[in-house]
Amino acid sequence: MTATTLLEQVTSTEGHKVHDPATGELIGHSPAASAADLDDAVARALRAQPSWAATGHSRRQAALHAAADAIEAHAEELAQLLSREQGKPLNGPNARFEVGACVAWLRTAASIPVEPEVLLDDESGYAELHYRPLGVVGAIGPWNWPMMISIWQIAPSLRMGNTVVVKPSEYTPLSVLALVKVLNSALPADVLIAVPGDGSLGKQLTEHGDIAKITFTGSVATGKAIIKTAADTMKRMTMELGGNDAGIVLEDADPQAIAEDLFWGAFINTGQTCAALKRLYVPDAIYDEVCQALTEVAAKMPMGIGLEEQNVLGPLQNAKQRDIVARLVDAARDSGARVLFGGDPDADAPGFFYPTTLVADIDPQNPLVTEEQFGPALPIVRYSDLEQAIQWANGLEVGLGSSVWSSDPERATEVASRLQAGTTWINKHGAIDPRVPFGGAKQSGFGLEFGLQGLKEVAQPHVIQR
Repeated sequence: MTATTLLEQVTSTEGHKVHDPATGELIGHSPAASAADLDDAVARALRAQPSWAATGHSRRQAALHAAADAIEAHAEELAQLLSREQGKPLNGPNARFEVGACVAWLRTAASIPVEPEVLLDDESGYAELHYRPLGVVGAIGPWNWPMMISIWQIAPSLRMGNTVVVKPSEYTPLSVLALVKVLNSALPADVLIAVPGDGSLGKQLTEHGDIAKITFTGSVATGKAIIKTAADTMKRMTMELGGNDAGIVLEDADPQAIAEDLFWGAFINTGQTCAALKRLYVPDAIYDEVCQALTEVAAKMPMGIGLEEQNVLGPLQNAKQRDIVARLVDAARDSGARVLFGGDPDADAPGFFYPTTLVADIDPQNPLVTEEQFGPALPIVRYSDLEQAIQWANGLEVGLGSSVWSSDPERATEVASRLQAGTTWINKHGAIDPRVPFGGAKQSGFGLEFGLQGLKEVAQPHVIQR
């Protein structure tokens, strides 16, 4: 199966047009599921769920490992399609990396043991806590990591005996349709069904009476709308919403030693990552050195068409997101902030490219700092007082990730304990692991993904007591 034939299998002759965000080339047409199609998908998943649950953990684990094998067998075809549709380069922490992450998350979800928990065992009685399937899980995915985040939703749900109906982003439907096709070569019929469509189809999924749980990754605004539409049917939900992650550099940090990790913390996937470093606070004592070191790293990172092997940064996935980044950088420059690197896009170039941009001497209340830019522009805020930097870091209504950068692990840990976020990394940012729970604080969502806790989130707790 080549990339071309896989693409042909998931495209239609008409429907939603999908273009390469790097070149503007028409890749193909995504099928558009109707309301009736979605109802049919949910009904099929509902019928398939009892027998899937009855297979037990060991057979479901084996099926997930087989699905991971199938992805590995078609890894390059999937990566090429992902690069063309999403825009991310093949190399660096991008398309090939994302396909590999799909395999890692599948295998981890398959490998974690889930046993009944003994809660009480004494003269007063005995109680066990079991985790049962919920039923049909509705998964609504984003366009930034369409394959990987779909697997985050699919793998634990299937492992725990649920069936899944997945609605990919209308910006990146083909890569998810291709992923589901490969997965289904190793799975029983109808335990996993993809229904491509726009936001109205997603709304129908969240309202559907036969959907037991919604897993969603996306913006805070869309997450709030989903919570409202799902309320009438009391659906369980896991919401991984937007972030505007802060990083605090301490005075004892070595600018040269941390520069590349800072860069990739901010610019992984060309900045289009919920848990990317989006605002950096640096003390006076090493401010200029950090700015210089970051500029040197940025200058070495090639940006261009994803299928060209030398590139590690790509375009924004869509024009709307490129325009958001441009607006915020232009406003920062107009306010007196200093653009250290980038900030000057080629208006005549094809695709949705925006150059890697570093902005220094920026007011901590500037919109580039307080709004999530979700692209390749990093504001670097100077601070004189660590208490003030912590206050700024905690000052927004979101709290997905954060980081502290220091040569002193104990001091870094003390500062990290004061940051309001679902995860705080030390001397790295965004380093997720399929064994380690991940979720948001404040308006960055609720519920956990990954690890044993993530498996429990897609199951119904059931206490049996005697």
